[in-house]
Amino acid sequence: MKKLLEIHRKWHRENRCELKKSATQAVFGFGNPKAKIVFIGEAPGKEEDLSGKPFVGRSGKFLDEMLSTVKLKRGDVYITNVVKYRPPNNRDPKPAEIKECLPWLCEELNFIKPKVVVTLGRHALKIFFPKEKIGVVHGKFLKTKIQNLNAEDFFALYHPAAALYNGSMRKTLIKDFKKLPKVLEKLK
Repeated sequence: MKKLLEIHRKWHRENRCELKKSATQAVFGFGNPKAKIVFIGEAPGKEEDLSGKPFVGRSGKFLDEMLSTVKLKRGDVYITNVVKYRPPNNRDPKPAEIKECLPWLCEELNFIKPKVVVTLGRHALKIFFPKEKIGVVHGKFLKTKIQNLNAEDFFALYHPAAALYNGSMRKTLIKDFKKLPKVLEKLK
């Protein structure tokens, strides 16, 4: 954990993301640094900005609920975001902000060496699969090679917030989430 914390501190010092100016603090990834599964969201929200931990608000509670459906806890996985600073008013991160934080995310993933990276929502998906649409690939295993990134196995999910705003998405998200153990089994 110490080495991972050093990586976060280094990138926080060196990062030139414009969001750094308006955020309360950087929100480092959190969880098991030897996790087989890494979940990646878009950016911290208000609760995350205040606490300094990813997915602690309502979306995080639903993520915890989904983890329990496959007999996992936060301590078994690692959770992070593409952008490490909260965008004002929870707006979408701008391409320049994503570009500035992407090397940080890549180093974080390369250190953890997960078996599978789970993208939560369209923004996280687009980082690795710019031509894919979340409505088409949710609940699916995807593979790609990206320069400067050792991870190449991905699983696409809707963002937990989608279920909070659209009740019918809840069943879809849980159904997709329950495929995750089979994806891990396939990668052994």
